[in-house]
Amino acid sequence: MSMMMLGLGRSSCRSATRKLVKTARIKLLVSTASTSSSSSAEPEPKTNETEMSRIRNIGIMAHIDAGKTTTTERMLYYAGFTKFMGEVDHGDTVMDYMSQERDRGITITSAAITFSWKKHRFNLIDTPGHVDFTLEVERSLRVLDGAVAILDASAGVEAQTMSVWRQADRYDLPRILYVNKMDKNNADFNFCISSIKDKLHVVPIVTQLPIGVGKEFKGMVNLFDKVAHVWETGGDGQTFVKRALTPKSGRIYGDVLEARSRMIESIADLDDRVAELLLSHEDPEKVSCGDLRAGLRRITLDHKAVPVLLGSSFKKKGVQSLMDAVIDYLPSPLDRALPFAALYGESLCALAFKTVHDKQRGLLSYLRLYSGMVSPNTDCYNVNRDAKEHVQRVYHAYSDEYKEAKCVAAGNIAVVTGLKQTRTGDTLAASAAAAAEVGKKAQAGGEDKMASALAGLTIPEPVFFCTIEPASLAYQKPLEGALERLQKEDPSLRVRVDAETGETILSGMGELHLDIIKARIESEYKVECDLGPLQIAYRETLLSPAQKSLVLDRTLGDAKHYVAMTLSLAPTRGAGFMRRIQLVNTKEKNLATLRREHVHAVENGARSACEHGPLLGFKVVDVTVGLHDLEVGRGTSSAMIAACSSQCVTQAIQEAQMCLLEPMMALEISCEERHLHGVLADLSKKRSHILQIESRADMRIVLATSPLAELMGYSTQLRTITSGTGTFSIELSTYEPLTADEHRKAVHRVTGL
Repeated sequence: MSMMMLGLGRSSCRSATRKLVKTARIKLLVSTASTSSSSSAEPEPKTNETEMSRIRNIGIMAHIDAGKTTTTERMLYYAGFTKFMGEVDHGDTVMDYMSQERDRGITITSAAITFSWKKHRFNLIDTPGHVDFTLEVERSLRVLDGAVAILDASAGVEAQTMSVWRQADRYDLPRILYVNKMDKNNADFNFCISSIKDKLHVVPIVTQLPIGVGKEFKGMVNLFDKVAHVWETGGDGQTFVKRALTPKSGRIYGDVLEARSRMIESIADLDDRVAELLLSHEDPEKVSCGDLRAGLRRITLDHKAVPVLLGSSFKKKGVQSLMDAVIDYLPSPLDRALPFAALYGESLCALAFKTVHDKQRGLLSYLRLYSGMVSPNTDCYNVNRDAKEHVQRVYHAYSDEYKEAKCVAAGNIAVVTGLKQTRTGDTLAASAAAAAEVGKKAQAGGEDKMASALAGLTIPEPVFFCTIEPASLAYQKPLEGALERLQKEDPSLRVRVDAETGETILSGMGELHLDIIKARIESEYKVECDLGPLQIAYRETLLSPAQKSLVLDRTLGDAKHYVAMTLSLAPTRGAGFMRRIQLVNTKEKNLATLRREHVHAVENGARSACEHGPLLGFKVVDVTVGLHDLEVGRGTSSAMIAACSSQCVTQAIQEAQMCLLEPMMALEISCEERHLHGVLADLSKKRSHILQIESRADMRIVLATSPLAELMGYSTQLRTITSGTGTFSIELSTYEPLTADEHRKAVHRVTGL
């Protein structure tokens, strides 16, 4: 019977097939999880040190299309978690579960999953590679203990690789590097090692050598024991042949000895114990593989070097060795114990790093537990919001499926329901009393009272914005509800209502980000909506210092409120958005005696004033606010102090000389040699600065900075220039002042005047 007789088109058939495949995978996934872990009817035992040492909380991070999701799918299969391998191109992967991810073939949201490998528990998070979803990477790395960075063997270290590497640096994460796609025709392992040194500025320690390259890639040699791992063509990669190399193995044996000698020398240079063993044995061959691996583990945990492995995840070669390396070199929660979490002892200390709205379960909160445990039907305390919360149910996450648990102990990742006020970046404690006790301990050690809360997340500022409106008035309320939920899930999405026009303004990280938000509103919430044209999120700053004094004297009801203050504003390049004010002490005025809540109120008011500048209403940045004088009358509320501060800063900004700042993007373009001249000529028209031109196999890599306003629609332009062969990636670099001419153009773009 033909598809037309069934009334199905090709797209409908594909969609139906994907749903059937996903349903089958979910059934296998849940049944496997049930057999591979303890029954949900019995509580998990309290995690002791031995058990915690077998936990690995890791993330997979890389540039887009380096093979993160494919590698994760292979891990799940070899661990026995799934019964067959999902493929990104087929849209049937476990980790990319959103319809947008399956349709576009990219990872949009980070997905968490738990599985076992060689008696170790892996809590793994697969992160996006596209720059528009950098917050997903940020909040994942914040709660992980280690990371696997994946490189494309034909491209080496790319733009987004460096970006996620810097994010991992921010959280001091030990890492291992996996050179993937060794089966590609232009794969170059040595080039990748050079790019690691040059661009990531780390010491790579090569632990494997490839056997063949490109289509001839068959496996790799483990340099520790000089054993070759060879995979046959075809099959699922579950089994492979191990063959010890000898002098009779030919030229490869000499290459392995040389590479092994370099590896041992590198480890000995960075680890004293291995150096002592070398001196005592004299012969490097007498140093055991276990001692070498232990030395490399110490080096990795101390951030002195990074182990490098290789393989081809798509061709199912080398993934098992990568999983072994995660156990051997990346830390357990015990190795990453936070001194602050120790203040909580056995009491609960958890960080909420992600929220998801589930149609059946409601709002799901993802928690990383640093101490204590979380159980169903228990109360807890949100330190950041000073609010009591109630945990209804506790789950283990298996991508978009959840298995109920009786409790989850420290060192693990849990998903809970029932938290109504908790948002991304909030800290949870067992009770207000427990948090207060930790606050006292922290203060005794010289820390701030808010040290009872874990450090939150750095939320990137949006660079694009547009209007959004429902297709009809009937969709207005559902649209507001959808946007409210999406903001809870994605803190990098900002929604506000313009006070003058009444329009709803949507701000995001890029064109793709906002496009996917619109698609999710339509597909998940069944709300038809339209987006206005994309606009650039400029910034405003001062060109000259300004100072203002203001007195606020009001009587509200029976209460009299009096505030007098003097504030100064000074341009400070690179300061970003104002977070703290500076207390300017003089011989006449010692502001160190001011009450802390009064200073915080002044800061709140100043921040509020800097949210909207006088030129086009964009944020005022790169400004230092100084407090010179403050007088507060008896009984004056903090709200009045903040209002006075806001008015004072607003008036100072309006009287100062201001200018617009435009976002400058770091741009990396890959094109063929024959198209290089056309690409460079086009960049010269876009006010771009060419920083460097590199060679990568038969491609040319152009590194440049360019105004974001000039890159609108650049994807289509680049395809035209390079006949469809060029690719590019961008990320925010900095903000630069606009010239008078460009200022007029920017005002016209935003206001139409």
